[in-house]
Amino acid sequence: MTFPNRTVSSAIALLGAVAFLFSACTPKEEAKREEAKPPDALTLAPLTFAELPGWRTDPVAQAVPALARSCARFRTLPPDRPVGPNGVAGTIGDWQRPCAQLADLPAGDDAARAFFEENFTPYAVGNNGVREGLFTGYYEPELEGSRRRHPAYPVPLYRRPADLVMVDLGDFSDRWRGERTAGRVVDGRLKPYEDRAAITAGSLRDKGLELVWVKDPIGAFFLQIQGSGRIRLAEGGEMRVGYAAQNGHKYVAIGKELIDRGELKREEVSLQTIRAWLFANPDQAAAVMNVNPSYVFFQPLSGDGPNGAQGVALTPGRSLAVDSKFMPYGAPVWLDAEDPMDAGQRLQRLMIAQDTGGAIRGPVRGDVFWGHGEEAEQKAGVMKSRGSYALLLPKTVAAAAGG
Repeated sequence: MTFPNRTVSSAIALLGAVAFLFSACTPKEEAKREEAKPPDALTLAPLTFAELPGWRTDPVAQAVPALARSCARFRTLPPDRPVGPNGVAGTIGDWQRPCAQLADLPAGDDAARAFFEENFTPYAVGNNGVREGLFTGYYEPELEGSRRRHPAYPVPLYRRPADLVMVDLGDFSDRWRGERTAGRVVDGRLKPYEDRAAITAGSLRDKGLELVWVKDPIGAFFLQIQGSGRIRLAEGGEMRVGYAAQNGHKYVAIGKELIDRGELKREEVSLQTIRAWLFANPDQAAAVMNVNPSYVFFQPLSGDGPNGAQGVALTPGRSLAVDSKFMPYGAPVWLDAEDPMDAGQRLQRLMIAQDTGGAIRGPVRGDVFWGHGEEAEQKAGVMKSRGSYALLLPKTVAAAAGG
């Protein structure tokens, strides 16, 4: 997904991205931390598959369909096209052999494990050598809505405005790779677009941009953070919507705002507690949500699922959002993190990097796509796990890198 918060594109990324709802450092703490740490830098250290905790027990065949979708995307690109920033995962040509083998791969976990061991070398991912990072989750919310405005469904989800200009700053300089902005051209100059407060107050009303109407603004707010979702229509049936664009304003965590106000404690902040506070304080909810000036525009979706930033449908429990400034889309990664539902267990599984998000920043940072439904929402809402991951690279890339 590529949204403001995630591009699902899940930009979502944008889209994603629930983790920074609960960032809790004070401005002074953040400033000291920024001064003390060196710039983010991806570091890779070769591993063996025997060193991946849980490798022999994960049903790795469940990740094969996700990899097949990424391979289908690779097949549309020229062989000399770099994969990932600075070609960290080689070129499309390096992926042709393993991708070709997927079509004839026998069913079962043993065959899948043998395939990955034969074709890939795992590398421990670090940020200047530091392997531990934060892993969160996102999901597809389900809202009630209508194709027509109605007193029971007063909140519009807007299509992308025709005058909104999306800018990939990486097109202008490598040092801005992965950075994006948006705005409106006025007198030949790009100017900021309206922020959330202006849009929710009606700046785009009655311009033919309404895609669908939903029941409540809080549900719409969380849908924007996730970047895609499902609308159960009053007329019958369901509409699936996904990220189309974002207004260019920086995403701001309202979880941190509630902590700063003393409304929530850091250790209790989750999607669920933030949402509960907003519903319990309707007189303050709009102002708190407007602390986040970022606003997401939607489009109807069809097909197998919400699309990630790589442009392929996401697979619940097997697709991972990463920071595309450091990590390559389409590559398998081995995740080893705290289980969000059981602190005494580990979440150890093979995933495919297929999305990004506005809050997903740094070489060791990930967002697990859990799908839709109550269980997915629960996992995504509480997940703020410490962990690490390994990047699986084709052996031709590893050989060239001396791995």
